[in-house]
Amino acid sequence: MGEMAQKIAKIDSDELIKTLNIALSEEWLAYYQYWIGSLLAKGPHRASIAREFMEHAKEELSHALKLAERIIELGGTPILNPDKWSSTAICHYEEPSNPYTVELLKQNLISERCAIARYEKICEMTFGKDYETHRLSTKILHDEIEHEQEITDFQDDIISEQEHYHSIQTTH
Repeated sequence: MGEMAQKIAKIDSDELIKTLNIALSEEWLAYYQYWIGSLLAKGPHRASIAREFMEHAKEELSHALKLAERIIELGGTPILNPDKWSSTAICHYEEPSNPYTVELLKQNLISERCAIARYEKICEMTFGKDYETHRLSTKILHDEIEHEQEITDFQDDIISEQEHYHSIQTTH
């Protein structure tokens, strides 16, 4: 960390770097979860959901890059071995063994809610102590909240269509 950055930072940088490496591991796992899910998806709204998952994958990859850069700026080292991502992450990768879109949405919703909690913690940890990391974590938190909303919108659309179809079937 640069001299001025060290002067204005009022935080335990070792603890922060550890927390950022947890988030970095989770972003890589989220990237893969969205990426592979976009390729495997089957079922209602498959094309739209696959496109959305690929977009989310790109955003998770961007988050990973920014976190790795910030870890280096703080004088730390990003996790170097991908084998350690799963053991470091608290938000875990959910294998898409059932590629049905409804199941993929459920899995990704769990992951997004965990990510929201992670970035909320980082925001609290850095507020008034590390302005640059706080700015970064606030931006990523915004993205994760947006992802959660997009997933729940797809879920609501599928439920509405199923209810509509059911009501048509029962009236005939």
